Amino acid sequence: MVKSWATSPETLGVDLHIDVGGAGLRSGLTDALREAVRGGRLTPGTRLPSSRSLAADLGIARNTVADAYAELVAEGWLTARQGSGTTVAQRAVARPDRSHARRLPTRRRPTYNLMPGSPDVASFPRAEWLKAARRALTDAPDEAFGFGDPRGRVELRTVLADYLARARGVYASPDRIVVCSGFLHGLMLMAKVLRARRAREVAVESYGLDFHWKVLTDAGLRTPALPLDHLGTRTEELGAMKGVGAVLMTAAHQFPIGVPLLPDRRAAAVDWARTTGGLIVEDDYDGEFRYDRQPVGALQGLDPEHVVYIGTASKSLAPGLRLGWMVLPEHLVGEVVQAKGGEWANGSLDQLTLAEFIRSGAYDRHVRGMRLHYRRRRDQLVTALAERAPEARVSGIAAGLHALVELPPGTERSIIRAATWQGLALEGLSRYRHPELTPERDALVVGYGTPSDSGWAGALDALCNVLP
Repeated sequence: MVKSWATSPETLGVDLHIDVGGAGLRSGLTDALREAVRGGRLTPGTRLPSSRSLAADLGIARNTVADAYAELVAEGWLTARQGSGTTVAQRAVARPDRSHARRLPTRRRPTYNLMPGSPDVASFPRAEWLKAARRALTDAPDEAFGFGDPRGRVELRTVLADYLARARGVYASPDRIVVCSGFLHGLMLMAKVLRARRAREVAVESYGLDFHWKVLTDAGLRTPALPLDHLGTRTEELGAMKGVGAVLMTAAHQFPIGVPLLPDRRAAAVDWARTTGGLIVEDDYDGEFRYDRQPVGALQGLDPEHVVYIGTASKSLAPGLRLGWMVLPEHLVGEVVQAKGGEWANGSLDQLTLAEFIRSGAYDRHVRGMRLHYRRRRDQLVTALAERAPEARVSGIAAGLHALVELPPGTERSIIRAATWQGLALEGLSRYRHPELTPERDALVVGYGTPSDSGWAGALDALCNVLP
């Protein structure tokens, strides 16, 4: 009968990789264990498998393992106690010499964080999410544990279609939705599709995220800047940008300026797409959070066949979930699915959990609660700046998780340096300026959603301390 290397539950123990060599099994095993401890691969306090378990794993006699253990205990390498098993002794162990390795510079972690782009992750609804996960796992069909549909679980796509139509004015059906790992992943897929369609240029807004632009340029696409003024992106200029096959926009809440795209400019963008056959890639990154205005619906609702809508759970819940969704024109679904491929399907259990979280109403309750939470933060920021830094003008605060704080000309760089000395992570507007654009204003982009409740007061105080 062939020896089985799958040990039974009666020989439960930790796995231990040991190469047994030498003239004899006992001496070879002893030498291998000694070298693993001496070299630091087995650290002090590590519990070793029982002699029976290791013997079964190595296919050798139990007495051989017991003798090797006993010898190493006598030498002081191991410790054995009745009822506690065998562990690596607490002693000084020589570590491998890594002095030749390249030393990376270390940066002191800031005490306070007002960087934009992240929600208050400490407010993640753990208890409600756990309830949804339990229900989802209990009800999950067996096939959910297979490789899955590259479009994503139908349960999630179905509830997303209903939610996005109701809450964001998106024209959606489950067959038009492809689940992705976040906006960046969705943009990568679109860049691949656009390049395959022989597009050469994708227009981007004058202010935005450089790593979004890099995704496009890495795919071989140029990214000319679309002009922007105090009213937002000037979409009427699209017609003059020859060679542009698509445009990337944050229509509901321009990042980082913070203004919504005006109705006539929304219409101009859609007219351009219809006339030229172009595509609008809409980044709806924080559309659920509005405070002093009526909700601004997604641009996609004006023309579902020319707008690719991408949303995520990164701001509404947490970026660590790595869950996003693309609502696609019907003719693009197959191309995006092909670009994604079956090997990049998202984890089924997280998708099922989010589907249950939305279906049960917990998602709506969480978003409404966080809307009040962030509005209080926004109000506290505005009040503090009015009292302690009256020369700073705050804008872009009717929605979202960040504010634009206008500064006196020529002061942005010095304030960012002062913030670093205060242990405050902070970004200036210049960080988000397109390379084609000449410097025209000094400002800070303050992410008031980022700190936890315990860190918010200190972060706000540090901000006021660095402002003129």
